[in-house]
Amino acid sequence: MSDTILAQDHGNWVEITLNRPDRLNSFNDEMHYALRAALENARDSGARAVLLTGAGRGFCAGQDLGDRDPSKMDGPPDLGNTVRTFYAPLVTLIRSLNFPVICAVNGVAAGAGANIALACDMVLAGESAKFIQSFSKVGLIPDTGGSWHLPRLLGEARAKGLAFTAQPLPAKQAEDWGLIWKALPDDELMAEARAMAEQFANGPTLGMGLTKQCIQAAATDDLIEHLEMEADAMKTCGESADYAEGVTAFLEKRSPKFQGK
Repeated sequence: MSDTILAQDHGNWVEITLNRPDRLNSFNDEMHYALRAALENARDSGARAVLLTGAGRGFCAGQDLGDRDPSKMDGPPDLGNTVRTFYAPLVTLIRSLNFPVICAVNGVAAGAGANIALACDMVLAGESAKFIQSFSKVGLIPDTGGSWHLPRLLGEARAKGLAFTAQPLPAKQAEDWGLIWKALPDDELMAEARAMAEQFANGPTLGMGLTKQCIQAAATDDLIEHLEMEADAMKTCGESADYAEGVTAFLEKRSPKFQGK
């Protein structure tokens, strides 16, 4: 695997680190392919949770603009192709994984870096972290799902405000606005994120994966079709070993031992 991505196997969960700290973990093509491979490997190897974070003093500064500099190219870059080839498949992959994906934002998350974090299921951030929709500074739109996630999480007014102004949003304010799950003291971030990954990976991840898919579908479903989706998911959960174990453990007044199936 490319050294632009570090993957540490913790048994039933995987910690994945963006590893271009000298470039604030900004994306080049190599890192895109390596991150996608690491996520796919976690999925295919039976991991039940993933923790995504960044090396060094920041989470991710988005696209490495040195790789998309018009002055160094024969013509303007096809940024639509960049989105279709790299960012859209990455967001789609994260959202499709049938287990929790936790993001620990350690420092700045800008541009596509901010929106990759928002594509994850649980976002924790150090109190010094900032979320920046930096696209307007270079004449772009919030891609990587940003223009989809922001209004759903914050409403249209705040989404437009962040997108138009490119104003940094501090982690605590992001928590207060409901953009992320929790802001933590910087020195507590990774310990809590790892504990969460461990907890989720030992939990009823079949049901958690179905919960993830139901909640994500709610943005576009109407109520009738969504109730049917819930019924299908409940049928699957009710037939699972995790449900049987959960009920048995409850009745026996002991801690359950879930298998994720």
